[in-house]
Amino acid sequence: MANITLLDAVNLALHHEMQHDSNVVVLGEDVGDNGGVFRATAGLKEKFGCKRVIDTPLAEALIGGIAVGMASQGLRPVAEFQFQGFVFPAMEHLVCHAARIRNRTRGRLTCPAVFRAPFGGGIHAPEHHSESVEALFAHIPGIKVVIPSSPRRAYGLLLAAIRSNDPIMFFEPKRIYRTVKSDVTDDGCALPLDRCFTLRQGRDLTLVTWGACVVESLQAAETLALNGIEVEVIDLATIKPIDMASIIHSLNKTGRILVVHEACQTCGIGAEILARISEQAMCLLKAPPKRVTGSDTIMPYYRNEDYFMIQPDDIVAAARELVEGWK
Repeated sequence: MANITLLDAVNLALHHEMQHDSNVVVLGEDVGDNGGVFRATAGLKEKFGCKRVIDTPLAEALIGGIAVGMASQGLRPVAEFQFQGFVFPAMEHLVCHAARIRNRTRGRLTCPAVFRAPFGGGIHAPEHHSESVEALFAHIPGIKVVIPSSPRRAYGLLLAAIRSNDPIMFFEPKRIYRTVKSDVTDDGCALPLDRCFTLRQGRDLTLVTWGACVVESLQAAETLALNGIEVEVIDLATIKPIDMASIIHSLNKTGRILVVHEACQTCGIGAEILARISEQAMCLLKAPPKRVTGSDTIMPYYRNEDYFMIQPDDIVAAARELVEGWK
């Protein structure tokens, strides 16, 4: 399809998998008649019926529990939470059951469930609608975490997530739901869940990012190029497991690394990446590793939201410090 949005790509992937696998079901609040809070599931109920597209009560614990039960009995549920900040009532089911059922039953049962949720700031919504807590879920053994940043990756990664036999948290950066567009072929080709994507080649600095921050990172890379600094931009995409091999391969070329993420700094995924660099590739570094992150605060209300959100100039300044300050 020509020039579609990230939101359209999510919808396209859901249509494709439901068309080709009758075990795929969608459930969540308002996913049927209303097509979801952002209309990601629009048209599914009309095409596949109310037995496969299920409107649930406003009860996230119920959504999580039903999805785990469905998955354990051979279905492939795609459960939607309206926002990432609403997932917490379902945490017992995610942590104690979805993540552990394969180990607990020694492989007799699995949990091929996808838990979708929009996340991140930038739309002037209250804090429960604007959180970025992907690191919280990445800390749970047995759960994979995926965050697309473009329509093509949203389509291919969601296909892979639905086909996986493990539970996956699939977080969609709603700030770029409708602003990032590209051509997507509805060919059913999944993308790997254990690889990151190099979006821009560079020789001076490795910049690792994901989600909506990919937009500002690419803008910053263009600005830096005008000053003779070539940045290699990597979209992590799969937050867990982390593809350290690709990151270290890039670092071997550039010798400098900058991690950019919207989530607050303390115990974020950036800290994990830089810790692994220090363990596995310290000898490659020409400069100390650096992070540009959100603040260690609750997401502010909309009048102060821009102070929290990362701007291209923030990334440019950090990159120039790494390159020019450590020649």
